Amino acid sequence: MSTTPKQQPETPKAGKGRPTPARKQQELLRKKPVVGNKSPEAKRAAKRALSEERAKAREGLANGEDRYLTSRDRGPQRKLARDVVDARFTIGELVLPMLFLVIIVSSIRPDDPQLDLTIQLGTLVAMWGLFVAIGIDGYIIGRKALKVVEAKYPGKAEKGLRWYAAMRSIQMRGMRLPKPQVKRGTKIL
Repeated sequence: MSTTPKQQPETPKAGKGRPTPARKQQELLRKKPVVGNKSPEAKRAAKRALSEERAKAREGLANGEDRYLTSRDRGPQRKLARDVVDARFTIGELVLPMLFLVIIVSSIRPDDPQLDLTIQLGTLVAMWGLFVAIGIDGYIIGRKALKVVEAKYPGKAEKGLRWYAAMRSIQMRGMRLPKPQVKRGTKIL
């Protein structure tokens, strides 16, 4: 049996084990970043490149390029559903103009309390009527979009396609993203 001598742990050395850096070196390290170029020219170039990249992405989103779309808008079935919605006029497009009109009309305060009550009641009925009409129109558009998608892509349609079409129909046409690719009145399938 061989015996190996036990190794004693080294005793820690006094101090930190390296020389203290000169003050000049430390000041230079603080002035220059260790990683990256943070000069004003480099910052401007990075800002310009980011701006160009964002503009390209914004344009791609508006044109409906799949690469720039959100996951909610990607895919051929969603594109077809968008086309179904964009090909017709929807009652949901009237929401913002109607709300604006209701706010203006309801701010009218005639001296006659009966007329004031009539105006308030009329605006309330008009808005609720619009909401009911939007719900019915959204249901019809959702069913039509699902029917068109199932006709073109037999099998299983994507989950939430009807809701997607109904929500797109509520947006004003000029504010929809991606921008409408079909003209109103175009026949889809």
